[in-house]
Amino acid sequence: MNYNRLWFAANGQFCRIQFHIFKFEDKGVINMSYQVLTDSEVLKFTHMNYIINVIEQVFYEKENGCLISPPRFRLETENGDLVFTAGAATGISKVTGFRVYDNYSNDEPGHEQLVAVFDSETGVFKGIIIGNSLGAIRTGAIGGVAINVMSRPDATRLAIIGTGAQARTQLQAAVAIRDIKQIRVYSRNDQNRMKFAKEMSEKLSMNVIPVDCPKKCVENADIVICATNSLSPVLEADWLNQGVHINTIGPKSINGSEIPIELASRSAVITTDSLEQLNAYSTPHFLVGTPYEDNIVQLSDVMTGTKSGRTLNNQMTLFCSVGLSGTEVVVANEIMKLAKK
Repeated sequence: MNYNRLWFAANGQFCRIQFHIFKFEDKGVINMSYQVLTDSEVLKFTHMNYIINVIEQVFYEKENGCLISPPRFRLETENGDLVFTAGAATGISKVTGFRVYDNYSNDEPGHEQLVAVFDSETGVFKGIIIGNSLGAIRTGAIGGVAINVMSRPDATRLAIIGTGAQARTQLQAAVAIRDIKQIRVYSRNDQNRMKFAKEMSEKLSMNVIPVDCPKKCVENADIVICATNSLSPVLEADWLNQGVHINTIGPKSINGSEIPIELASRSAVITTDSLEQLNAYSTPHFLVGTPYEDNIVQLSDVMTGTKSGRTLNNQMTLFCSVGLSGTEVVVANEIMKLAKK
């Protein structure tokens, strides 16, 4: 075995490894190689506009019947679960693979996601990405596609409730898609709110304004992003403008939701990235069994024109993110291509 490119960070963890394995057979030497990347390279080589374009291509593959994306499944143990999402894009991307992460409720270091990528035609292993950045970037890019497809083209005012990793990538995607002029952010934690505003102002070269109440945050907004872990609504429908588009990333089950069900009753268009996943939760989605369940359509259907989207500027629209399996594998493959270059 010849180890080609073996890099270490100061803390002793891998930054990048590319293995070259030489297998001797009767016909000669076969050179097999694969990549192992971590968060440092994911962040280095990822540009949100590019990843949004990748996700759009995945949605086209879904519409063309070239995306296999079953609902996630769990390996349950006494102390916690491993959660798997698997998928294959067999049209243009020609990759298959899986992502795995844990939901163990402890503070031990080393809770990492892993995305494994294989060639869908040959089954050859292409590599893995270890870390938590890819999942957040993928979800942010899906949110960006929803904003592109569903929000008004002239949307300029954005409100975001939540200040975690998902909130950061959702904001990056929104700014990549629309000509945003005003950004307000709210979090119940004052320090988190101020830190988020400072970091994202510097990252985006824009003024992100922290506000001290959710109503003040979302009033007059054209786009609202909810990316919290709250099991009770973080806003009220009456606070929102006509014509607003909402992305909801956080909890949305009958046991608790970050948005009120009134948003569904007022929305002219409701989409999700995966109806299969929405209908497969062990704890039902908060719209399942309601009069609004039949109104939910695939985001990919609206994007390709199979289903109608927004028809009037004063319509409210709602995107419920649940996670389209297979997208992580395609995004990981594209990042590996960039890293190899």
